Amino acid sequence: MVAVDQLEDIAKQVRRDTLVMLNRAGSGHTGGSLSSVEILTALFFSKMRHKPLDPLWDQRDRFVLSKGHAAPAFYAVLARCGYFPLEDLVSLRKLGSHLQGHPDCKFTPGVEVSTGSLGQGLSMANGISLALKLDGKPSRVYVLLGDGEVQEGQIWEAAMSAAHYKLDNLCAILDHNHLQIDGTVEEVMNIEPLSDKWRAFGWKVFNINGHDYAQILTAFDKAERTKGQPSIIIAETIKGKGVSFFENKVEYHGVAPTDEELERALRELEFDSQRG
Repeated sequence: MVAVDQLEDIAKQVRRDTLVMLNRAGSGHTGGSLSSVEILTALFFSKMRHKPLDPLWDQRDRFVLSKGHAAPAFYAVLARCGYFPLEDLVSLRKLGSHLQGHPDCKFTPGVEVSTGSLGQGLSMANGISLALKLDGKPSRVYVLLGDGEVQEGQIWEAAMSAAHYKLDNLCAILDHNHLQIDGTVEEVMNIEPLSDKWRAFGWKVFNINGHDYAQILTAFDKAERTKGQPSIIIAETIKGKGVSFFENKVEYHGVAPTDEELERALRELEFDSQRG
């Protein structure tokens, strides 16, 4: 178990990595990457069983980034874990790089499935969970969803099937930052009451602050102890978390920081330069 102060330090580095990657690429998704940093950091550094030097270890827990556009934060976490060199991060979205704009399991160590077509990740996580159960393996499956993503009908079909098959080895996490590319989730297509809907579909629901490690880790533990039904952690988050002028700004959904914005952001994060 990694101490909370260590997780906070790692998350700070992940935010720096993410911003530098996006700036170097000149494109990508800033807001939704930053909102998911604590969730990803807690999973990979404190909760999941995995071996960076043996990515296909048979007993590993599985992770699916259903909101595939948050790939920069995911890549930063994988690199910090040791799946590939940190130096690779600045190749984000470059021709020939194994770090493309959305995760590709054929080329990137630590990526279980290729994602980016929103609404499909939960279905894939269901399949993995069911296969693990049929094989009698104790591994767990975690899937990170976006809140705009749950406007997709396929999410709710997958929610029904996960409950039907009693996939208690499955834990979904909803990055509920309330913004999507066209505006607020409430205005584009209201998804509330979220907790009641997931409970009605047969899921165990946990509501937390998605930037509070104590709440995140406690929810993961409770989900693991839940039997007979899948679990979902609805994590209230802030889009663009960690950089004041990105926070809760819909215009930074899919825009990379400029050179000036990067320098300002790094100063806020208490880094002297892009090198940390």
